Amino acid sequence: MALSTRTRLLFTWLILSAITLVAWGIGARHGAGIPRPDAAVAIGAIAITVIKVRVILREFMDVRHAPASIRHVADAWLGLFAGAMIVAYFV
Repeated sequence: MALSTRTRLLFTWLILSAITLVAWGIGARHGAGIPRPDAAVAIGAIAITVIKVRVILREFMDVRHAPASIRHVADAWLGLFAGAMIVAYFV
């Protein structure tokens, strides 16, 4: 059964909101006490960000219906961005 556009976007928005709350919970617990670098938390935050950006690109910016070349360029850009963020964290 295919979802209507409105229902799909509402479902997507709810999922993104839930992911945001999870990320906030991770950050709130990690921020208690003396700040210290933690690679697992940083990589988790970057991964959550990449997932959210990909969903937003696909669903809300209509990359989902774009030609395959544009979808591949968007995914490559996102991969480069994630890689740059991870390198920046560890350098």
